[in-house]
Amino acid sequence: MKYRRLGGTGLKVSEISLGSWLTYGGYVERDNAVKAIATAYDLGVNFFDTANVYEKGAAEKVLGETLRNYPRESYVLATKVFGEMGTGPNDRGLSRKHITEQCHASLQRLGVEYVDIMYCHRFDTETPIEETLRALDDLVRQGKVYYVGVSEWTAAQMTDALAVADRYLLDHIVVNQPIYNMFERYIEKEIIPLGVRRGIGQVVFSPLAQGLLTGKYNADIPEDSRAAKLDRLKKAITEEKIEKVRQLSGVAAELNISVGNLALAWILRQPNVASALVGASRPQQVEENVKASGIELSEDILKKIEEILN
Repeated sequence: MKYRRLGGTGLKVSEISLGSWLTYGGYVERDNAVKAIATAYDLGVNFFDTANVYEKGAAEKVLGETLRNYPRESYVLATKVFGEMGTGPNDRGLSRKHITEQCHASLQRLGVEYVDIMYCHRFDTETPIEETLRALDDLVRQGKVYYVGVSEWTAAQMTDALAVADRYLLDHIVVNQPIYNMFERYIEKEIIPLGVRRGIGQVVFSPLAQGLLTGKYNADIPEDSRAAKLDRLKKAITEEKIEKVRQLSGVAAELNISVGNLALAWILRQPNVASALVGASRPQQVEENVKASGIELSEDILKKIEEILN
């Protein structure tokens, strides 16, 4: 496993990280979830991601209980705040109240004294950025959060937040979690250039386009797949994309690697990407995905990929 610095910080995270959206605490059996987490750790993955809203806290519990078997300093743990956690008017968003209460609730579910990263899961149009950043800054000063991040914020929103942090000497955003894969490339235009300039690393989710870029949907949608259970994922699997994956599989075969590893290596060609966040319902998927770490693609291969994607 190779490791990269997270943005402009000194924190080093594994190039492949393990997430828990739609998996742990949900449709994946607990035994498989535990084995997948343990396999990832044994193979050098030191970066684990979850969120309070994933199965309403159940994912945090499974992840926390499993990671308790390892020294706390040996892994990097991230969670998120923003999504709805109750029926009350203050049970969502990025107010000081919700952030503080949800941080404490996440720490309790995870069974830890601190999280390495707290993400603002989405942008909150109803809360002043200063209030959000001050609440996070307080948690950092209290030692309950080490680094501040955001997810799916625009370049303009992050720029505004950086300006507020500069003005009031608050802790800076150092990591962004956007969607990024061969079919979703919007961050290349503004997000990555901003990250390079201001020391914000990208930890990208859905690097395999919900499994599409593994080639498992080239023939049909397996009954036990996430796409079979979620209509919106099924709708995203178009014949045009499947044909591109078939062509990409040919490029991967030239390199004697899987098309999934090709897709992950393609993402990691970006120096500003600190880690590619994968999901795994079985330990074997983790074993396959970690093989992508350290693969370098030549300019000729990158050109072939670009021709296929365009």
